[in-house]
Amino acid sequence: MIRILLAGVAVADFVFNVDAMPRKAEKYRATNAHICGGGNAANSAVAASRLGAKAMLAARVGDDFVGRFILDELARHEVDTTLVNCITGGASSFSSIYVDGAGERQITNFRGEGLGEDAEWLNDVPEFDVLLADNRWEPLTRRAIQIAHDRNIPAIVDAEPPFDQDTVKLASHVAFSAQGIYDFTGIEHPVTALQAASSKLDAWVCVTNGAEGTYFIEEGRVENVPAITVEAKETLGAGDVWHGAFAVMIAQRHDVRSAIRFANAAGTLKSMRSGGPASAPTRAETEQFLNTHHQNSS
Repeated sequence: MIRILLAGVAVADFVFNVDAMPRKAEKYRATNAHICGGGNAANSAVAASRLGAKAMLAARVGDDFVGRFILDELARHEVDTTLVNCITGGASSFSSIYVDGAGERQITNFRGEGLGEDAEWLNDVPEFDVLLADNRWEPLTRRAIQIAHDRNIPAIVDAEPPFDQDTVKLASHVAFSAQGIYDFTGIEHPVTALQAASSKLDAWVCVTNGAEGTYFIEEGRVENVPAITVEAKETLGAGDVWHGAFAVMIAQRHDVRSAIRFANAAGTLKSMRSGGPASAPTRAETEQFLNTHHQNSS
């Protein structure tokens, strides 16, 4: 079984389904609601686990009821939480999330409090095949990448804004969101932004850009793997599933084009469902969906 180290944020999500996004200071009625685990790295860990990998999460939580809920949710999805630092007296991170009828989301996040200022606690990391780190908390991102680099193991960064180039200088792969690459380069067009980012980083670089699919650079050329067009039910967590699936494929030594195709399929499947991390697809579901789409598009 492949082993993936995931480093970054773990939160609790309070999700409210609404007909339209709240825009005024007044009461709104939710058509549905649920509470689940969340956070970029934590969501990706669940996705990787459901895709058949052994997922080990390095993150911070407090010893409050929110932290206990986060750990319980991760354990329910067979994510190894040995490397999660549970801090006495800390207040865990949680988010209030609105999801509208089109599946788009609006997020208000409390980042937590009293969770420490450094990541020196990340030690004695078991063997792993690939690292996937989000960039939401710089000390942990930097330390996890250094550990992977010292072991000559691929280090993938889920690059969202704000993006700090120095933090990820030792990464092997940087996968930007459209917002992340714009924050880094100041360039709106994704292809031009990708070329600019590639010239500044010593890593393989890609950018996911919604309906346009994923752009990446191969042998100096910008290439594209198209998105799979579906009617989205909920986009929350779809990007995290994409990154988790991409990491699984890189750990299995697939080429980047195959990894992107698989990740596109997994992320698309997630967007067709609601229900938090538990609705991330399995390996069999993803492969069947990918094969069906390939046959239909041939």
